Amino acid sequence: MTDTGDFDEDELEAGRVLFAREASFLMGAVAIDGLPAPDLPEVAFAGRSNVGKSSLINGLVGHKKLARASNEPGRTREVNFFVLDDRLRLVDLPGYGWAKASKATVKKFQNMGRDYLRGRPNLKRAYLLIDARHGLKEVDKEPMDAFDKAAVSYQIILTKADKIKPSEVEAMVAKTQAAIAKRPAAFPRVLATSSEKGTGLPELRAEIMAACGITLT
Repeated sequence: MTDTGDFDEDELEAGRVLFAREASFLMGAVAIDGLPAPDLPEVAFAGRSNVGKSSLINGLVGHKKLARASNEPGRTREVNFFVLDDRLRLVDLPGYGWAKASKATVKKFQNMGRDYLRGRPNLKRAYLLIDARHGLKEVDKEPMDAFDKAAVSYQIILTKADKIKPSEVEAMVAKTQAAIAKRPAAFPRVLATSSEKGTGLPELRAEIMAACGITLT
């Protein structure tokens, strides 16, 4: 469904080793002044509330219950921080598009995500998750506009790629890359992943290490 991009076997192996190390929940922040000190590189995950952010984070670190998945879309109303090997933080941003909450509540936690993007000097890259079965939707333009405005490098990650045919995955990757070609902050490579099958996760681990400048010694 996906190739190894620009990564060789050593880089993919380094990603496997790093993400096999200890990962734990650090904290959930509900206000910008409650964030942890910006003393470690961070990557953030954003996406519609039912796109599989928790499953992807769990798949990356090999823990089924590190990030809590919910059958109720819109449950994540904090900026949740997970720390990996005391070298990297994975940040789960509030979902959007399907939240079952009042408009005031939705606006509050979505603004929190935007505040995080604007004011986090140690944020190395954001990953915008898109369901491979559906592709980019109108509701996804707002976060992409926010990334572009904040000059935050972001990469599109297609999720649930095991739910469609390989040829359809390839077509969706090409279509998505064309759609983001003129967006100033978008990273040009689109990755197709499956948390269930593990497809694309080695490449995403390597992408994260490269974005954060992490090497193993």
